[in-house]
Amino acid sequence: MGEQIVKKNGIGMNQITLLIVDDHPLFRQGVVDALSLEPDMRIVAQSAAGDDALELIRTKKPTIAVLDVNLPGMNGQQITHLVTQERLPTRIILMTGYDDVEQAIHAALAGAHGYCSKNIEPQTLSRIIREVAEGRYVFDGNVFSRRELELWVEDRMEGARRSYSEPGTPFHPLSDREMEVLECVVRGMSNKEIASMLGISHQTVKNHVTAVLRKFGVEDRTQAVVYALKRGWVTLKDTSMRHSE
Repeated sequence: MGEQIVKKNGIGMNQITLLIVDDHPLFRQGVVDALSLEPDMRIVAQSAAGDDALELIRTKKPTIAVLDVNLPGMNGQQITHLVTQERLPTRIILMTGYDDVEQAIHAALAGAHGYCSKNIEPQTLSRIIREVAEGRYVFDGNVFSRRELELWVEDRMEGARRSYSEPGTPFHPLSDREMEVLECVVRGMSNKEIASMLGISHQTVKNHVTAVLRKFGVEDRTQAVVYALKRGWVTLKDTSMRHSE
């Protein structure tokens, strides 16, 4: 088995075993077909849903799992949290159709080894997979060591912190619903996903997010996440575990 060879002798001439997870069949098959042409890669499984993906990671133990960020059931960020917490050997590459700094920060904090847009060329994805298989991290088009990735995240979080100052008046607590929405934002969920999960309208979610930003005195979701994480009001680990139960 490719997985056993990789475990025993390391990655090199041996095949990189892959799990591909995306809920769009045509896109998923395109990725599978493209990577199947690479002689050093072997697709061991594919899936359309987050829950199935996590089980496949646990049982198949592929070298790398390429996951869509937005999946039915558990999303890619939540799967990454759990894989990291369970210390599973599979390394995660997250792909997104909506590439932004906020999601990239979430991906890195969750424990992903790579984060990229779905718009990349197949050969670029192949290169990212090989870098990750060798133990490196690929974010924002850059190849990092673990320490370099930590510095990259710190720099972007510091940039978010510099753009606002501590409020001069006592903090006004969030409502229960605003807290629920904030926890979803910390998980990297979109407004549409939050609306579906909480059973409220998209506009209501937007209203709650706006209220959170106003109470925190910040300008965007990234700053709100940094603000809440710094103060311990929410944690990535706790919110992901609570949602997975």
